[in-house]
Amino acid sequence: MAPADEQGSKGLGISGANARHVRTSAITVSPSQTNVTAEDSPNEKKEARPKRFARLLYYHALIVIVTPLLGSLLAVWLAWRDGVGSLELGLLLLMYGITGAGIAVGFHRYLTHKSFEAKPAVRATLVVLGSMAAQGPVIYWSAVHRYHHAHSDQEDDIHSPNFPEKRFYGCVKAIWHAHAGWMLKHNMPNPSRYVRDLLSDPLIKFVNDWYYFWILLGLAIPTLLGWFLSGTPYGAFKGFLWGGLVRTFVVHHCTWSVNSLCHVFGDRPFYTTDHSRNNFWLSLPTLGESWHNNHHAFPYSAKMGLTWKQLDPGSWLIRCLEIAGLAWGVKEPSPEAIALKRLERAVCKSKGS
Repeated sequence: MAPADEQGSKGLGISGANARHVRTSAITVSPSQTNVTAEDSPNEKKEARPKRFARLLYYHALIVIVTPLLGSLLAVWLAWRDGVGSLELGLLLLMYGITGAGIAVGFHRYLTHKSFEAKPAVRATLVVLGSMAAQGPVIYWSAVHRYHHAHSDQEDDIHSPNFPEKRFYGCVKAIWHAHAGWMLKHNMPNPSRYVRDLLSDPLIKFVNDWYYFWILLGLAIPTLLGWFLSGTPYGAFKGFLWGGLVRTFVVHHCTWSVNSLCHVFGDRPFYTTDHSRNNFWLSLPTLGESWHNNHHAFPYSAKMGLTWKQLDPGSWLIRCLEIAGLAWGVKEPSPEAIALKRLERAVCKSKGS
């Protein structure tokens, strides 16, 4: 698959025998736990998912799915009872913006796809902010995403919604699987094969190993700001609730909707070997990540919105960093490459494929 060849990972040809130990979610993943070959997928090797690591993945997923949901329900009830003020909304937007950028720009475009280079301070900030979003340690997140591109919407794709079941219940089940259900039961792609470049990066390994600390920091910041701005413990609680749990809930479901909805609904201006689609109505909430067909057509691109009409806040941030001299080597497809991809799509449509 062409997109899979442009991930920017240097480790795609490394066998399990050369794997290095890496901690993900406070557990050490060893070569024996990720023993997959270049031809195998994690779903084909039961030993790639040891029981202890599987339990850790399951409980981590359960906590990050359920806890923000319960916190959001409590926040809605309190808002209905007492109203919601500028403090709560301000902290929600602030924390949503910085952690969402950490995922969309830091984890995704910078580390996973190597779409630009950045100063060490910018690298550290983006990766820490992404870790505060509580979507998994950075090495785990990047390995899963690179694996997704290598097997997008094929049988071995970890979070593809495109199952053969066509009845309504089957479609809903498939979308839920792609959205969040996959996290409760899946195998870990071989880190030494998919993220070898990250395993050899001391900064990334440090941030990865302190994953739970960054989650707590992401909850502590709005809590302390709520206390400081209101001067009351209840203000601190509202900061924790809105800037912490509600923010986590919203960021999670916006990110997850790219895996689910953007492989089912929307338009496909470019030919790809998967079912990725563009969705304009998710462009702002996902910081531009919902231009998903664009992304799968040009996975190396720092810009996912390829026209001025396609709103892409993530690329705006990268552009600001570039202007400030904090980022460089920003990659984007040439007009000729875009035109060629559009032509390829037109030819495929004319042939009915």
